[in-house]
Amino acid sequence: MFNDRSTPLTLLQTRRSGKPRDLIAPGPDDAQLRQILEVAIRTPDHGKLAPWRFVIVPLEKRAALADLLEAAYRAEKPDAGRLEIEAMHQFAHQAPTLVVALSAPVVGSKIPAWEQILSVGAAVMNLLNATHALGFAGGWLTGWPTYNDNVRAAFGKDGESIAGFIFIGTPGKQQEERPRPDYDDIISIWDR
Repeated sequence: MFNDRSTPLTLLQTRRSGKPRDLIAPGPDDAQLRQILEVAIRTPDHGKLAPWRFVIVPLEKRAALADLLEAAYRAEKPDAGRLEIEAMHQFAHQAPTLVVALSAPVVGSKIPAWEQILSVGAAVMNLLNATHALGFAGGWLTGWPTYNDNVRAAFGKDGESIAGFIFIGTPGKQQEERPRPDYDDIISIWDR
């Protein structure tokens, strides 16, 4: 069983992201989404810089997001085919809830940029854990829109970058396990 909420530890042991294309309604309501985001911002943050931001894309703005993605894609790839454009629209319309996570490093801080970037990843992981704790599933996607300057400019300020698009909803299909690394392949004991 994935995302078993019987105890906090079993939730973490069985956590499984949902494929955004398979996430259906219901998604979290406004109060639940606020809870999820409040958990996200309770993340390790050396220097108390909050080097991240989150932008909620309401369901009624998904068509505008699809138009933005299409225009940005066509600007970069003027010969884009129908299937490529359809993929941009499908991306924008996945799952009932969408949060865009932004890396917003504090320039000039004594805290290294690398630590600030790690904090962004931790914040998104907290967001996903809170999503699953409330009985929903979330999926963190990057892909082409994450790295396009026109898309980034629509969400972020200068110096910020998109850390990912976090889609949230209810699994519409049976979830399947994905390959996981073998414990002994990645865990060692330091012996110098």
